[in-house]
Amino acid sequence: QVQLVESGGGLVQAGGSLRLSCAASGSIFSIDAMGWYRQTPGKQRELVATITSGGDTNYIESVKGRFTISRENAKNTVYLQMNSLKPEDTAVYYCNLEYTRYSGGYHWTVWGQGTQVTVSS
Repeated sequence: QVQLVESGGGLVQAGGSLRLSCAASGSIFSIDAMGWYRQTPGKQRELVATITSGGDTNYIESVKGRFTISRENAKNTVYLQMNSLKPEDTAVYYCNLEYTRYSGGYHWTVWGQGTQVTVSS
């Protein structure tokens, strides 16, 4: 059983910063990628940023230059540093992990419980 524990959400004024963390624990052989998604009421969950095992990153256009995703491999932890936050960044942010349980095994996906980020204008 693999679990993701997220932290770091909260309320911040526009222009402020927050740092989200997501730690993975459990039976993990290798991690393919970790990432952050977000969702607002009535809308589909959207990708915010991902980082592969090799360190390659991908960002949604609207956060480029403001958000930075990073990983601490030894701790199976991914971070999302969010700067210059805007009210439109308000959402529930979900951590995502793609991993295998053994060499050559199936590639699983697991989600965190979500953390609320609210940016006031």
